[in-house]
Amino acid sequence: MRNYLILIVFFASLQIASAQVEEAKDSIVKELDNKYREDQFYVSITYNLLGDKPEGVSQSGFSSGFHLGFIRDFPINKRRNIAFGVGLGLSSNSFNHNFLISKDSDGEFNYSVLDKSEVNYSKNKFATYMVEVPLQLRWRTSTAEEGKFWRIYAGVNVGYVLFNSSKFRGDLGTIKHSKIDSFNDLQYGLTMSAGFNTWNVYVYYGLNSIMSNARIDSESVDMNALKVGLIFYIL
Repeated sequence: MRNYLILIVFFASLQIASAQVEEAKDSIVKELDNKYREDQFYVSITYNLLGDKPEGVSQSGFSSGFHLGFIRDFPINKRRNIAFGVGLGLSSNSFNHNFLISKDSDGEFNYSVLDKSEVNYSKNKFATYMVEVPLQLRWRTSTAEEGKFWRIYAGVNVGYVLFNSSKFRGDLGTIKHSKIDSFNDLQYGLTMSAGFNTWNVYVYYGLNSIMSNARIDSESVDMNALKVGLIFYIL
């Protein structure tokens, strides 16, 4: 009888200990769930296109963009799979084209379209270097324990141009300019990134023009930026 009592006490102790362990696990998981967020570093590589080009303007070669930064995550629902994202980053963007930026004898900037049959050149591009603030509404299938998931992040990206430049190399010689005053300092557009785990497609559509007060003859230059590429999120 005594042995039976010992066994009963032993198994009862196991049940109590097991229940306590499960309760502790539930408490830890609940605590994780309550604190879970998707704060992320990001790196993006894009192919840059020009929209609303003036007549005769075309692109050539590969126009690239490189973007990096950090986004802070602010979940807004109990499951924490919907959130706002606010970030800070840097980007460089180049655009290769037949759009020439030059200066006249008075030091004023002039804008014209190059004809390849008349002027040979090996390089003609402008570039911008910006600090950016991405603002996102974020949806994902992730949990506090699962690191591979589907995501759709949509929002806006606001950029401030820290520096701009243009470079031409060809029959007209080498022409370099910087701090071109016709570039808009503030540039903003709609963004979306979507994908699974590491691989995500990224799209940016500029809502305002890259330049202001620039004209080719009597036509206003209202080109905006369209960027398509891949973005990688790193926890």
